[in-house]
Amino acid sequence: MTSPTPKVRISLDAMGGDNAPECVVNGADIVCAGNPHLQITFFGDEERIEPLIKRTRHLTNSSIIHTEDAVSPDDTASQAVRRGKNTSMWLAIANVANGEVDAVVSAGNTGALMAMSKLQLRTMTGVTRPAIAAFFPTKSELVCMLDLGANLECDAENLVQFSILGQAFYRSLTGKQSPRLGLLNVGEEEQKGHEYLRVASRQLSEPELGVNYQGFVEGSDLVNGELDVVVTDGFSGNIALKTAEGISAMFTTLLRRSLKKSILSRIGYLLARTALKDMRRHIDPRSYNGAVFLGLNGIAVKSHGGTDKVGFANAITVAAELVDHGFLPDVSEAIARANIILEQKKDNLEQKKEDG
Repeated sequence: MTSPTPKVRISLDAMGGDNAPECVVNGADIVCAGNPHLQITFFGDEERIEPLIKRTRHLTNSSIIHTEDAVSPDDTASQAVRRGKNTSMWLAIANVANGEVDAVVSAGNTGALMAMSKLQLRTMTGVTRPAIAAFFPTKSELVCMLDLGANLECDAENLVQFSILGQAFYRSLTGKQSPRLGLLNVGEEEQKGHEYLRVASRQLSEPELGVNYQGFVEGSDLVNGELDVVVTDGFSGNIALKTAEGISAMFTTLLRRSLKKSILSRIGYLLARTALKDMRRHIDPRSYNGAVFLGLNGIAVKSHGGTDKVGFANAITVAAELVDHGFLPDVSEAIARANIILEQKKDNLEQKKEDG
C-alpha cells in the first residue's frame, strides 16, 4: 500500500505586493489545483481574503489568520522591523520560525522581508550572510544567479559561501548533481577584477570543495546556456537581473509592434504563431518568479511585487519544491563541509608560514 503524500504547509503574506490579496489567493488556487497535498495559511485582512477564497475551487484545505496591519512598500527595513510585529508579513514568517508551516511566500517589500526573515529564522550555522537567488532563462536551460541584492558589497568568503548555497539550491530544484558554476567578473582572465574575486576563484578551484567551477565569466555569458549558477555581489547581480528583465520586456514589445505593421507581417505571425508562443513562454518572467533567501534556517520565497496570479503561483511552487526535496538539510550539510575544508586549508597555510 502506497503511503500518502505528506502535507507541505505554506504561509502566504496575503497583503504583500501590488495586486494583493487577489493575486495571492488566485495564485494559490492555481497551485492547489495540481497539488492537493499543499496546506495554505493566508495572513492578512480576513474581510478581504475570505470572499476571494469562496470564489475559488481548490482552496478547501486553506485557513486565514487575520492581521490588522501590512508592511508598506515605502517602509525601510528598519521601520518595518520596528513597527511591523503585527503585520501579515511578520506573522507569516513567524509561522515558519515556530515550526507550524514549512515555508513562507511574500510579494511584499524586499528589504523588509529579508530583515524580518533574517531576524526570525536566523542564519544557518557557518553562514556569514544570506543571499537572494533566482532563475532566469538562457538559450537552453535555466541559470541561477545570486546574490540579487541582499549584499551590495561582498568579500571572498561571502562569494565562496554563495557558491555552495547556489549549487545546493540548483541541485535541489533541478536534480542536476554537478551544476556548472562561474564567478561574474569584468573578464575571463585570471588577473582581471578585484583581489577578493581572485581569492574566491582560487578557493573555488580546490577540488575538495566539490564545486564544478568554470572560472570567471562575463555578462555576455549569462544567457549562453553554458552555466548553471552565476555568483556575484548583490549590487552587480541586481543590475544584471533587472537588465535581463528589461530587455525581455523590450523584445516582446518590439516584436508585437513589428507584427502589427502590415498585412504581410500579420500573415507571418499566423504562420509562426506556435513558435512565437513557445518563445514568449520561454522568456515570460512569470515562469521564473520566486527568489529564495538562501542561508537561513527556514524557506522564505520572495515573489515579484508586480506579478499576477500565474507568477505568484510559480513562487509558491518554488517554495513547495524546496520543501519536498529536503533543501534545508542538504544545504546545511554542504556549508558545514565546505567550512571545515576551508578552515583546514587556512590552518595548514598558517602552519607553513610559521615553519618557514
